[in-house]
Amino acid sequence: MREAFSEQLDTMFQDLATICGDVETAVRLATEALLRGDAETAERVISGDVEIDLARERVEDSAFLLLSLQQPVASDLRTVVAALRMVSELERMGDLSVHVAKIARLRVPNLAVPDAVTPLIERMAAVAEDMVVRVSKIITDRNVDDALALVHADEEMDQLRRASFAELLSADWSHGVEAAVDVALLGRYYERIADHAVSVANRVVFVVTGEHPGAVDR
Repeated sequence: MREAFSEQLDTMFQDLATICGDVETAVRLATEALLRGDAETAERVISGDVEIDLARERVEDSAFLLLSLQQPVASDLRTVVAALRMVSELERMGDLSVHVAKIARLRVPNLAVPDAVTPLIERMAAVAEDMVVRVSKIITDRNVDDALALVHADEEMDQLRRASFAELLSADWSHGVEAAVDVALLGRYYERIADHAVSVANRVVFVVTGEHPGAVDR
């Protein structure tokens, strides 16, 4: 019985890693749509979000079934509850990718991002995507050191976010209010993807150690 329960927990984490892979694809395609003004790719991201939602529901159903049938002990209960919170974070990351895609679609045939800030948005997107890729591996390996290291990538994202505000508030900004709003929103969306990635990684730390990351940071 115990072995079967452990296998079910492992399967749940495999499902989380799969969802994370789907989120990575959504982030990448949304960015492509944004930078190329590609409405078709934007639509793929928007319509594909339903698959992430359905996958979240399947993980939730599995978790609730385990809770109701297995009466898990403290460490297992911690794992199941963490999985429920992690899948919610992953779904939200997918939603944020949809927001990026919708901005891209809204501005077609034009580009939402002015040339002057394209390198900045490209870097924010690259950092966000890399963090999602790393989170998928963290979920699979449950590696505490890798999870804690993700914080450093988030620090870069915070710096990029501040740089985007500096661009928007600069006296040299000449791209109008519409572009300013788009850039501000895009910066927020990528920053939040990064924040959710760190939150998922922190929950992995909690699953493995039973402690919140601040208590095991080194």
